[in-house]
Amino acid sequence: MIEQVSWGGWPNCWRISNGEVELILTADVGPRVIRYGFIGGDNIFLELADQIGKSGEPEFVPRGGHRLWSAPEQFPRTYYPDNEPVEIAVQGASITATAPIERTTGLRKQLILRPASAGSAVTVIHTIENTLAWPIEVSAWALTMMAAGGVGISGFPPRGTHPDCLAPTNPLVMWAFTDLSDPRWTLTDKYMVLRHDATRPHPTKLGHFNPKTWGAYLRKGDLFVKRFDAALGPNYPDLGCSYETFANGFTAELETLSPLTKLEPGQRLEHVERWSLHRGVEVPEWTSGAIDANILRWV
Repeated sequence: MIEQVSWGGWPNCWRISNGEVELILTADVGPRVIRYGFIGGDNIFLELADQIGKSGEPEFVPRGGHRLWSAPEQFPRTYYPDNEPVEIAVQGASITATAPIERTTGLRKQLILRPASAGSAVTVIHTIENTLAWPIEVSAWALTMMAAGGVGISGFPPRGTHPDCLAPTNPLVMWAFTDLSDPRWTLTDKYMVLRHDATRPHPTKLGHFNPKTWGAYLRKGDLFVKRFDAALGPNYPDLGCSYETFANGFTAELETLSPLTKLEPGQRLEHVERWSLHRGVEVPEWTSGAIDANILRWV
């Protein structure tokens, strides 16, 4: 079912539901998915109460939910405000939200949502079009802002032993503000874990590459999973990252990135994530064994 609804003060939103889960897609701003959750359940995505329902701000506001940016991160290009109405098109069980052309970048961004007829799975297609008269190089950067108080998890590529595996398998990328002694981080041999802690507002971030890129977020027994297949060979932003995770005082973010792509005038790139949501998940401790037993089956 796809229907037009009001949500959080926005009069023009779209609710997409298959009877088990629902998504709320904004039309007054965006393109942005502001809610993903079980029917009657919590929103696994962040909603910033003082920014929900508003539009037309002169500068970018984080607002919450899932959005599409372009990488590599640069100010002000990346921070173009997504605060204007978007065009909505419904075709069968699919809904498309297309933003106006960005006046300062020439980019046109689009989100396409295709939920499964049953269960929680959703295919999310992100596109970026170059409307300029000259080529540009850009990456799709899909950022999901998670509700406070959960734990983000991501997996590294398959591990090996020395001396059987002598070549490096993936980068692990730091930012200048990242502190590896920060107690929010747990790094195991197979996983990268980031706990959101509202009492620790200092930003922190790490990134890595995995051909089978995935990130998960566990909060109050609900587990959100997003994943995509990262191509081997192409150049990825941020020293080779297909996945990045970030936290500050009000959110944790799960972020995937497409390869850097040269777009000729009129060309566009496509970046596809696959989402799912699972109930009743518990992890007794943040060790590789516990994650293997309780998280990996959903990935």
